[in-house]
Amino acid sequence: MTDPRELIAKSPMSPRQALVVAITIALNALDGFDVLSISFASPGIAAEWKITRAALGFVLSMELIGMALGSIFLGSLADKIGRRPTVLGCLVVMATGMFMATTSNGILGSLVMPVFGPLAAMFDYTLDVRLADLSMWRIVTGLGIGGMLAAINAVVAEFSNTKRRDLNVAIMSIGYPVGAALGGFITSTGLELAEWRSVFYFGATVTVAMIPTVYFLMPESVHWLTRKQPAGALERINRTLVKFGHAAVAELPAVSADQRKRSSGDLFRPPLLLVTVLCTAAYFFHITTFYYIVKWVPTIVVGMGFAPSSAGYVLSWLNVGGATGGTVLGLLSQRYPVKWLTIGVMLLSTIAVTFFGRSPADLTKLILICMISGFCTNAAITGMYAIFAKAFPTHVRASGTGIAVGVGRGGSVLAPIIAGFLFTSFDPSGKDLSAALPPVSMIMGLGSLVAAVVLLNLRVEERH
Repeated sequence: MTDPRELIAKSPMSPRQALVVAITIALNALDGFDVLSISFASPGIAAEWKITRAALGFVLSMELIGMALGSIFLGSLADKIGRRPTVLGCLVVMATGMFMATTSNGILGSLVMPVFGPLAAMFDYTLDVRLADLSMWRIVTGLGIGGMLAAINAVVAEFSNTKRRDLNVAIMSIGYPVGAALGGFITSTGLELAEWRSVFYFGATVTVAMIPTVYFLMPESVHWLTRKQPAGALERINRTLVKFGHAAVAELPAVSADQRKRSSGDLFRPPLLLVTVLCTAAYFFHITTFYYIVKWVPTIVVGMGFAPSSAGYVLSWLNVGGATGGTVLGLLSQRYPVKWLTIGVMLLSTIAVTFFGRSPADLTKLILICMISGFCTNAAITGMYAIFAKAFPTHVRASGTGIAVGVGRGGSVLAPIIAGFLFTSFDPSGKDLSAALPPVSMIMGLGSLVAAVVLLNLRVEERH
């Protein structure tokens, strides 16, 4: 009896499999744009609503809270109901949150102020109802993004053969900086012609366009169908195998009673408990460094005296560096262990972000330094996703990725807030950015260093 999972793992990849990988790249590009859309729009929001850098840091963190929750809860949903329906549902949620962010007028904000007001006050921020409104819709957008991330990491791993898995996961992950970079170039032009709401209109439109693409071109994972074996699983698997150029199978492998009892709870029991803890901790600390630089670059650039459109271009070039770093690490992973590659670029991330703190007020030099920082920080994230695909078996692949990304994104929630607090501490007047930027960047860069130390203790092995 032929196991359909083995057919996919051991056979050359077909054009249809490559198409599925390409769709995951596009979906991750949406994540890149949607996450950074608030960064592209933040200078315009600050100017229109007359808010401080500290209060803006609070809003910049809101979709990260949604992403953390979405990764944890919707990621586990992908292991229960399937990868495809989870991706489709997340697209609907993302499009809704992006569009409704343009309507932030304080109506919803007045309902959530009893929660958001005291939370902001803990950090000495003043939050009005418009910001609370916008924050709520950023949380909604983040829910969809978080669930999407966990699901597509499982999709690309399960539609790839063993030989190309690390490379394909790496290629998928560079969709994030590619989407952020393209979005930055497009929206920088839009910000010159219109205003900050155009960023969210653009994001919502492209997100809606991906719904029929996924519906018609992305089948359900053969690995998931073979593991779960719902009604009609054999017919669905055979349709997919035929599209991939393989012969249909006569029957599916038997699923033992022990296998049927497996659940996402296995993540918190040996032998997967240590894997879960180490993956989550490493992602948590590195993402703190990563989100400091991607969230604060536009505001820092404007604070140096450049126009908001220039800030968007700097952030876009940072993400060009990120896409390049992810590609290079993916190619190197075909020859060298991905764990050690990831540790190496994490160490370089600490150095690069520290140097970013000493950037001169020169746009060309800023772009170069940000590209190097993006290269290192995003290459490390690419490595982490490849590690997730190897470390977690099929029945908890989305859940494990979701837990690691979700709790890790909890660290990213803190990054803009901590940075805002540090900027205020080093520069109470809010007028001398040059004095605050070096120490803040050095402190925030230490997250990648801690992540590298954590990864030293992780044993990475292939799991099915």
